[in-house]
Amino acid sequence: MRCPRTSTSRLTGLLFLAATLLCAAARPLPQTVRPGRAEEIVRRIDELYRSDTSESTVEMEVVTPNWRRTLRMKVWSRGLSDTFIRVLEPKKEAGFATLRLGDEMWNFLPKTAKVLKVPPSMMMSSWMGSDLTNDDLVKEFTFAESYHFEMTMPESPEPGILYIKCVPKEGLPIVWGSVVLAVREDDLLPVWERYYDEKGGLARTIAFRDIRTFGRRRIPSTMELVPEAKAGQKTVLRYLEAAFDLALPADIFSLRNLHGGL
Repeated sequence: MRCPRTSTSRLTGLLFLAATLLCAAARPLPQTVRPGRAEEIVRRIDELYRSDTSESTVEMEVVTPNWRRTLRMKVWSRGLSDTFIRVLEPKKEAGFATLRLGDEMWNFLPKTAKVLKVPPSMMMSSWMGSDLTNDDLVKEFTFAESYHFEMTMPESPEPGILYIKCVPKEGLPIVWGSVVLAVREDDLLPVWERYYDEKGGLARTIAFRDIRTFGRRRIPSTMELVPEAKAGQKTVLRYLEAAFDLALPADIFSLRNLHGGL
């Protein structure tokens, strides 16, 4: 199974067999829903973690049937194209850094003090042993611009939840057959996103929870990513601190900074 392209800003904070039926059974929502509601919701989801700049402290917990580990990282972002990540803890991984500039990506390995550019052949490899891939950190597709979407209704809807089915537009390198979003009706905050492959099978789920306020922004601070094909495995991202739309030195997003030069 090929992996999706999800930006770190949705780490676009990030992160079930019965849900397979949701996509297959989805049907158009009754006409009582006002026109433009689906577009309003997908644009809200697109912009939830997005800003001109951001600086955050993020905890990433990786769980597998055989082991579990937790990393603490600082993450800086600029627009949709630039991201810098530095691992702070544990000591064994401290100093590891990743720089993304547009479609290019580099990793800094502190043990050897080397900067390595990630080649195209490695883009689908796991990032730091998690369920995120290198490709997830580079590619960025928005629901509003890259998908066709419509309100849908599952066979057993939850009270107070709205559902949107998104299908990729033709000609874009998106691997999903469809994505179904669930949001709270009162504030349009996401509850979960379910990604389906081209045959309609559930590939992975990102669940959102622990709503917190950072500055003037209210967002789910925890994202749990569960890959359907890997039993007992998940990656959990937790925003510990976050600030949006602040002035950042341009040198943060530089190869020099990979060495810890700033």
